[in-house]
Amino acid sequence: MCLLFRLDIVSLRYHFAAKLVNALWQDYLGCMNKDGSNPRGDLADLIVYLARLGQSQGHCAEKPGAHPALTAAQWTALRYFAHANRFSRTPSGFSQFHATTRGTASQTVKSLVTMGLLSRRTHQSDGRSTVLDVTQAGHDLLQHDPLRDLRHVLSQLPQTSQDMLAQALGQAISDLAQARDAPVFGTCSDCTHCEMEGNASYCHCTQSMLTLPDMRAICVDFQPARLTTQPDS
Repeated sequence: MCLLFRLDIVSLRYHFAAKLVNALWQDYLGCMNKDGSNPRGDLADLIVYLARLGQSQGHCAEKPGAHPALTAAQWTALRYFAHANRFSRTPSGFSQFHATTRGTASQTVKSLVTMGLLSRRTHQSDGRSTVLDVTQAGHDLLQHDPLRDLRHVLSQLPQTSQDMLAQALGQAISDLAQARDAPVFGTCSDCTHCEMEGNASYCHCTQSMLTLPDMRAICVDFQPARLTTQPDS
């Protein structure tokens, strides 16, 4: 997977990472020295702050003619459905990605449908399931995503720093998600369910052939290879 796409996935998933590292915030406060310093370092604090700052729209939403202001959860949902594959663009898929209840996720989805940013359609193979797609209005709004500033800042880092940051954040997200028994999201090229042979790709989880857009999108069934338990020799 190319670096820029990895950075985009890191940016897209950083809200999910922020929810995970928020649990570390209490540990951080609990180990503060009397002088206010942290003997374990401020890395968790910085990650939480970066997540909050990245989601902030500043004063843009207050300007005349500004685009509709979305909550952090609504922005996360809009990004998710714009980047998720055809197997994952469901309310339950977003619920797992956002680490929230299905009821809360459904309310967020409903609000975006009402705003005309998402549209519903019936799943082709399962009439009981609903698939959500980003409308043209939704894609237009994503051009003004608050994360654009974060992506720009990341792109200005030295190449070696970008590589190290992408690897470190990906490792931290996977390790913490595994420790908390939380889902990890990624793309097919890094997934153990995916079997690639020549130009063809097959998903053993969904039992479906994968298209190029599928391979580039995030998936709710993602299982990173390094988290797979190796059989005893």
